[in-house]
Amino acid sequence: MSDDAHLEKLRARVREFMVELVEPAEDVLHAGGPEAVTAMAGLQQQARDAGLWAIGHPEHLGGGGLPFLDYVHVNEIQGRSEFGQIALGTFTLQDSLMLDRHATPEWRERYLEPIVRAEFWPSFAMTEPGIAGSDPTQLQTSAVVDGDEWVINGRKWFTTGAQNARYTTVMVRTETDAPIHESFSLIIVPTDDPGYRIVRDTPVLGMVSDHCEVAYEDVRVPLGNTLGPRGAGFRIAQERLGPGRIFHAMRWLGQAQRAFDLMCERLNSRRAHGSLLAEKQLMQQHVFDSWTEIQSARMMTLAAAEKMDAGDQARIEIGAVKVAGARMLHNVVDRALQVHGAEGLTDDTPLSRMYRAARFARVYDGPDEVHIQSVAGRILRRYAQGGGWDFGTD
Repeated sequence: MSDDAHLEKLRARVREFMVELVEPAEDVLHAGGPEAVTAMAGLQQQARDAGLWAIGHPEHLGGGGLPFLDYVHVNEIQGRSEFGQIALGTFTLQDSLMLDRHATPEWRERYLEPIVRAEFWPSFAMTEPGIAGSDPTQLQTSAVVDGDEWVINGRKWFTTGAQNARYTTVMVRTETDAPIHESFSLIIVPTDDPGYRIVRDTPVLGMVSDHCEVAYEDVRVPLGNTLGPRGAGFRIAQERLGPGRIFHAMRWLGQAQRAFDLMCERLNSRRAHGSLLAEKQLMQQHVFDSWTEIQSARMMTLAAAEKMDAGDQARIEIGAVKVAGARMLHNVVDRALQVHGAEGLTDDTPLSRMYRAARFARVYDGPDEVHIQSVAGRILRRYAQGGGWDFGTD
């Protein structure tokens, strides 16, 4: 990690950018349309001018080259707003790292540095309607070889940003005789292919979400569009998801910080029944519970990040953080909303959208139940094999 003083200065700069520029623009950005496009382009240019653009991307791709652990800390600040990643040019990080490691020279040249510059969007497609997303071994979208091409058929959904993306990396079944976790490959599909059809933008809890349902109808792409070896789709997807869950958890902490701030400011300014809300014990309970949950989730997330940075897959820690972080966010936003009363149910504060997004967090990147089962199962197997779990060393 960089020295603490440097990191704190960087976090302060990012926070100033978020609070003074991004958060005030949220109403325009949520409304969509040409004004939103212009507003976001302006924010992105301001991020470039301030030296805050794509700071988590490797230097050789045109990014800031911030070390992993430093970026984890910064990700907490940019998570205050759902638009933070886009405004600061870090929303493509998982895709750029994946391409950097596994793409052919052709696709590196065509897509890699341009997505870091935000010239266009990438997208990633795994889950499918009618299939349990918690069990990707059931995925049905398939690709077969026809000459020197893949022919892809199937349907995906929750492909984030597909309507704006230049390409989608699609997880498809390609191997018929291999073990199940070696039966899938990742294939790059340009979104202008005539067989690539966006069915709808799938609303999430009543919000327009940019999570698209996409039909693949005899899509034909060259065999060279395979990302990594055939049959390596599961491995590469997991490689992509591990750091992604850490980034999610840190952004959730940024959202929780913002909700906590709003709650405490409200308690210190609103009077009811003869005194400030801050003087009422039930309201103080909300503050105490939120503080302890945020602090606990933060320590867990940073510990998992440190373990990953040391080369450990940290599967127990990441699974636990994914569940604990999502629960924490939901609880904190719920309390802040309760403190705001009827106003909290409206869009006069960001809490209404934050609440719905927090509920969604307990489902995407694997529902809580799958992570709970995985974490507990790994721990119990260690005991069954004569080992254990030492919280002081593990």
